[in-house]
Formats: sequence, C-alpha cells, structure tokens
Amino acid sequence: MSSKANNMSPAIRRKAVKKGLQFTIMIVGCSGLGKSTFINTLCESPVFQKKDNSFPDKAAIEKTLSITPVTVDMEEDGLKLSLTVVDTPGFGDNIDNETSFDGILNYIEQQYDTILAEESRIKRNPKFQDNRVHAVLYFITPTGHGLRQLDIEFMRRLAPRVNIIPVVAKSDSLAPTELAIFKKRVMEDITHYQIPIYNFPYDEEEDDDETIEENNELRELLPFAVIGSEDEIQINGRRVRCRQYPWGVVEVDNSRHCDFSKLRYMLLSSHLQDLKEITESILYEQYRTEKLSRDGQYDEEEEEADEE
Repeated sequence: MSSKANNMSPAIRRKAVKKGLQFTIMIVGCSGLGKSTFINTLCESPVFQKKDNSFPDKAAIEKTLSITPVTVDMEEDGLKLSLTVVDTPGFGDNIDNETSFDGILNYIEQQYDTILAEESRIKRNPKFQDNRVHAVLYFITPTGHGLRQLDIEFMRRLAPRVNIIPVVAKSDSLAPTELAIFKKRVMEDITHYQIPIYNFPYDEEEDDDETIEENNELRELLPFAVIGSEDEIQINGRRVRCRQYPWGVVEVDNSRHCDFSKLRYMLLSSHLQDLKEITESILYEQYRTEKLSRDGQYDEEEEEADEE
C-alpha cells in the first residue's frame, strides 16, 4: 500500500476544525489482556467498566462474541475528535473461534455495505454517519514464543479488509530482553505468513524526509509494546499513570517503559488521516470492486440459466 503524506492538508484541517473528525478503531484480543484498561487509558476516561472475574466457575462456559461500539468525544491537537471504539468481548475464548472470525469480518463488511448503499442513492443523506473501521488493534498474548495459530488466522483473514496494527499486550510481563526477542519473532512470523499489516507505508518520491524517517522509526517499534493503567501516583512532583510492582514502577506514558505514548500519538494524530485514506481509497474500493463484480457475475449466470 502506498501512503499519502501523514499530515493533513490545510483544506482538510480547516474542515476538521469546523466540523471535527470521525475515527473508528476496533479492539480485538483474548480475554484478560487488558483491552478495556487500555481503551480507558487511551481515551483518558472510563469508557469501559472493569470486568468482574470473581466467578471462576463460569470460566468454562462457552462465550459468544459481542461487538460493542462506543463513541467518545475528545480533543487532540486542537481538533474535535469523535472516536468510536468497537470492543469485541468473547473473541478467542472458545475452542472453535470460527464464528468470532466471521462475526468481526461481517461487522467490518457491513459498514462497507452501508456506504455502498448510500452511494447508490439518488438523494444522499447529508447527516449520514460513516462507521467504517479505520484500524484494528490486535492484542497479542505475551507468550515469548511468537504468534499462535489463532493470531495468524485472524490477521490473515482480516488484513484484506482493514488496517491491522499488532500490539503486545501487558508488555511489562516480559523483561526488556525478552520483549525485544518476542517482538522480533512476531515480525518474523508476520513476514513468513505474508500478513499485510499496516506497516507505515511511504513513497520515497512523494513523501518528505521527515515523514520517511518517522515511518521507519514506527516500523521498528512493531508490534507496539503496550500497558494500560488508570492508577496515578506522584513522582518528583508530577502525576503519572503507572503500574506499581515490588521492584519499581512502570510508567504508561514513558516511552522508555513502553510504546503506549507513541502508539496513541500515531493513532489519534500523526497517522489518523493516513489510516482513514487507506481505508476509504484502497480497502473499501477493493471491497466495492469485488462485491460489484460478484453481483454482476451472479446476474450473468442467472440470465444464462434462464435462457437454457
């Protein structure tokens, strides 16, 4: 995928200042990886309530995938941002997760179908809400051994439809050297299985040196190592979000401790427009072409069958 410049054009920014921006991310990963805490940390507000894990006898019950969109109004870099977070509780928690894959893929394609139907209307709705998913944050269990089959199958199946950004959940459960090795193994697996994740694409002929350098630096961070915490303590006179351990403190917003701050800035600021443009001009257009071609082929076959 080729990329346009990450920064907004003056015209887009003027429109964004006036009307605000709409952006949708989906959070996918097995239970217990801190996804709800991550979103609350990302949005700096209690978007999702903490799960009640006080009933271990219910752990063996088959769980059904639930797709839950929640919209949060925020402000980033002086712009109003309407951020929709699509949570997917129940994913990956069963022995057979085929229905989870299908449920998430169907949700993403349904948003494309809604756009396609709106485009076909003679008179379009001026208040139409575009709910296309611009990025999927896929939470990887910090096993230290590389991707599991579940991870590979999910990302391979969803990649043609959405920008996938892999993240290592609860990265503070691994020592720094272990984390570095794990990240390397994950990216080797992604390369080996030819999974087309969002890898900060750029065009050497069109993009400036700063954009190219920034994208290369972000590529080096993949998969992003993240932690989340809504707890704050005071360190040297400043309030910091962190996780406390007997051996010390892990600061959420400290880039030496994890990649959370860089991931947040990338998602909600520097690469937001790029993720939207790739979704709208490449991923959606691919889906649109495939769907219209399929429908046309189906009509042709129907006509041939009628003639016979």
